Amino acid sequence: MKVLATAGHVDHGKSTLIRALTGMEPDRWAEERRRGMTIDLGFGWTTVDGHTIAFVDVPGHERFVTQMLAGVGPVPATMFVVAADAGWMPQSGEHLDALHALGVHDGVLVVTRSDLMEPELARDEALEHLAESSLGRLPAVCVSGTTGAGLDDLRAELSALAARLPDPDPDADVRLWVDRAFTIRGAGTVVTGTLGAGRIAVGDELELGGRAVSVRGLQSLGAPVESASALARVAVNLRGVPLEEVSRGDALLTPARWLAAGVIDVRVHPPRGTDGVGKLPAQVMVHVGSAAVAARVRPLSRDDAPDAAEGSRTVRLTLREPLPLRPGDRALLRDPGAHAVLGGLTVLDVRPPELRRRGAARARAGELATSDGTPDTAVELSRRRVLRAADLAGLGLADPPSGTPSTAGWYIDPDHLAALATTLVELVSAHAAADPLEPGLSTKAAQRGLELPDPRLVALVLARCPGLVEEGGRILRPGDGGLPTAVREAVSAVLADLADAPFLAPEAHRLGELGLGARQLGAVVKAGELVRVADGIYLRPDAPDRAVEVLATLEQPFTVSAARQALGTTRRVAVPLLEMLARTGRTRPEGDGHTVR
Repeated sequence: MKVLATAGHVDHGKSTLIRALTGMEPDRWAEERRRGMTIDLGFGWTTVDGHTIAFVDVPGHERFVTQMLAGVGPVPATMFVVAADAGWMPQSGEHLDALHALGVHDGVLVVTRSDLMEPELARDEALEHLAESSLGRLPAVCVSGTTGAGLDDLRAELSALAARLPDPDPDADVRLWVDRAFTIRGAGTVVTGTLGAGRIAVGDELELGGRAVSVRGLQSLGAPVESASALARVAVNLRGVPLEEVSRGDALLTPARWLAAGVIDVRVHPPRGTDGVGKLPAQVMVHVGSAAVAARVRPLSRDDAPDAAEGSRTVRLTLREPLPLRPGDRALLRDPGAHAVLGGLTVLDVRPPELRRRGAARARAGELATSDGTPDTAVELSRRRVLRAADLAGLGLADPPSGTPSTAGWYIDPDHLAALATTLVELVSAHAAADPLEPGLSTKAAQRGLELPDPRLVALVLARCPGLVEEGGRILRPGDGGLPTAVREAVSAVLADLADAPFLAPEAHRLGELGLGARQLGAVVKAGELVRVADGIYLRPDAPDRAVEVLATLEQPFTVSAARQALGTTRRVAVPLLEMLARTGRTRPEGDGHTVR
């Protein structure tokens, strides 16, 4: 099946033409038929020379531009209609602006009402306008829906158009933009749309609005089918979702294969007939598929510095509602206040990095300057440096080559991994120089310094650093962790003080004179050079054992005073030392005294 969207000014005969080609009534509502104009999307289909051609009939009135864009968005070609007795009109231009912005490049021009006026003038004028757009020089046919004149020629052109349109990939992931949703008694919720790629079958499990749904039934061209492959107009009966939770612009998706993009980097292309993208408003509407979502604009390149010769511009869009997008998708920017198409856009990145530093926006524009949105695993991995394996499908990427560094569900670009290994060595060396008392750099600090999104990636980097080891959650060089020279000299002075009076702990002022603060003393105790008895009380490592030897010579039990005299120290030291000996099981309390075990 080939699917075409009509385009053209209101009341130029689009719906009449579809009725003449298909025998169907595209205007679904009584109000549309009463007023003689399409208000919402209409549909019809026919077979020409073995080609099944379906038409999406869009409204031509300026008040219904949003509905028009919902019909044109998912469709690859157009049947552009201009009336011979009216010629080119304002909505003709707006419809052409939309087709140009969306990158539609094929179709056929139909001049209707050729029985009312000579059609050549309207045809030539329309062809001039079309030539200025992505459609270029289209074949043109002059017809009369009333008399039937020219319809055979039109069918021949439609057959040729259907033959030259490319066939979509039937194995691609499903993304069906919903353009209608309704209920059928006894069946439940039904959604319709143009299946642009992939295949849907009865019984399939899909995703809609973040919830799992199943395909209960399927119709294409008004008849039940077991499956439908792109390109096709389909109606899907869903199980698992009530009608009130579905609306135009939602998307029916292959589960776990699409990313919900709330922030996207895009290249905006100039509107038809202009040399460049002008200054964009802060708020715009993004039209993609059948969806229309408000977005906030952040330019990445300066307004006076277009990114390329064609005058395109790179911007970041923050969408009010996330959409299932991939790099390479085409969309349209519109200023709803000015009723103007601002340009088309190509999605470049649906998982862009945060812009935290000064100048980051301009640097980001430079990174994206050569990107055309075409998915390429090697290019994306090189640009992103670190890529989550689960995001590959959502970005439209194939798996990286075998041997690509990976761990814990992440891939790292090999060149970036080599750079990270160099950086890690530098970080560990800098830490050792700045804080020699703290042996090794913590894994958390290494993750921050390497700007890695997952701490488990540090192990992958460490494996590329033969000069580093990991011990107890810290990364260090062999030999790191020893006491600095100044601290060792201070400890030697303390040990000299204790040589003749091993239980007379140095006072706080003495420790301060030697430069032994709390951190230094902590490192000294950890290194086993001194033992901490209590706050401010530090002795030789063998002091507790030697104290037991001295106390064992006393009459048991002994008092604190007797212990103080025997040890040749002060009560400041004797009390916490005895508490330490009792706590470690070397002595036990007995009455008002102590006994060596």
